[in-house]
Amino acid sequence: MSAPSADATEPDVTEAEPDAAATLEVALVKAGRTKIRYPAALLRDDGNHLTVRAPWAAPGARDFGFVRFEPGDVFVEHYWRDRWYAIKEVYAADGSLKGWYCDVTRPAVREGAVLTVVDLDLDLWVSADRGTVLRLDEDEFAESGLATTDPEAAAAAVRALDELEALALSRADDGLSCH
Repeated sequence: MSAPSADATEPDVTEAEPDAAATLEVALVKAGRTKIRYPAALLRDDGNHLTVRAPWAAPGARDFGFVRFEPGDVFVEHYWRDRWYAIKEVYAADGSLKGWYCDVTRPAVREGAVLTVVDLDLDLWVSADRGTVLRLDEDEFAESGLATTDPEAAAAAVRALDELEALALSRADDGLSCH
């Protein structure tokens, strides 16, 4: 799945339209504790790449300055079992693409109906028009101590953020490819 153009609407996934049996619970773990859990419709799982769809799960709106997440927003989230990041396509309630929120994470783990993702603090925001690419939370990452406690994971996290940024800045049609 390639990244949609700036005027795209939520992707058509009728070939994989979820049913009640295709619901996962996404558990986002940060600093050793579960930060949030939310239900998501499983759209596909090919054994490595999982795609889920979920509404904005936090209560109320959250304004980051560069984007506002709010009730009615829909996230099409891409996770991998062999990549150190997740890419979340963010759509407004009207179906218009807001952009991509990319989390640097350990590779995703699915056990039954639970998808666990360990957040490593680093994030990247890419606006729908790809005019804004922001590296986020590098200070939190430095303060986490991961470079000392798990240098290999810290190096993988930095490489993942660099890879995501390079994809975003490439401006190629498949720049945030989810394959």
